[in-house]
Amino acid sequence: TYESVYSDIESYNVIGKIEGTDKKLKNEYVIHSAHLDHLGVGKAIEGDSIYNGAHDNASGVAAALEIARTYSQLPIKPKRSMLFLMCTAEEMGLLGSAYFANNPTVPKKDIVVDVNTDMPTFLAQLESIAPLGAEHSTLEEITKKAANLLNLSIETDPEPTEGRFVRSDQYSFVKAGIPALHVKFGHINSNKNLAEDVKKWRAAHYHKPSDQIENGFVWSASRKYAQVNFLISFMAAQDKKRVSWKKDDFFFLRLKK
Repeated sequence: TYESVYSDIESYNVIGKIEGTDKKLKNEYVIHSAHLDHLGVGKAIEGDSIYNGAHDNASGVAAALEIARTYSQLPIKPKRSMLFLMCTAEEMGLLGSAYFANNPTVPKKDIVVDVNTDMPTFLAQLESIAPLGAEHSTLEEITKKAANLLNLSIETDPEPTEGRFVRSDQYSFVKAGIPALHVKFGHINSNKNLAEDVKKWRAAHYHKPSDQIENGFVWSASRKYAQVNFLISFMAAQDKKRVSWKKDDFFFLRLKK
């Protein structure tokens, strides 16, 4: 037999705003999102019950905060306004981002794009990116330009069977009709075993108390990761043309129904 106990828990999204400079375009918004929750305190493993979530997703939140700091220090802000959304309850099924996407703090029609940062996994140098979701919209060209500026190559999702594009907060925006992407590591030239290294890391540390800062961080990779995400959002915020779906895209056709 099983007994279940249910209780209501309140948890909050955290949102910041930097206003754009263009008289008209400042009423449109580019979003940087990252989920601030992990698993909290749970079943002890080797005597440790605190699930730190350093990679998942303190690293993604730190990247978004660093991007926000960069925007705050720009002498001239971008044309469109920026929203920085730290989502709650991603681990419970994208609940925080789904709530925001359906109850946004700004008009939904004025949200141009979401750039999500979730568990980049900084285990090696960043030499190639897999921009999940960029191929569905004009984000693809923006991402190519941003990657070229940082000498990063671009590849398709190296783990297509994992369905990663629909498993993080960017998908809440896609379902709401808003183009979105999630930049992940691609394979890299100097370390052909990255996929295997990530597989080993996941087996040892993913959703475990040992996901902590001591277990594998390449800080130069985190810097470049923040840079490429910043450039993507900055270009989207500056372009007179707003990001749009490709007309023959699967998601665009589904959204029209």
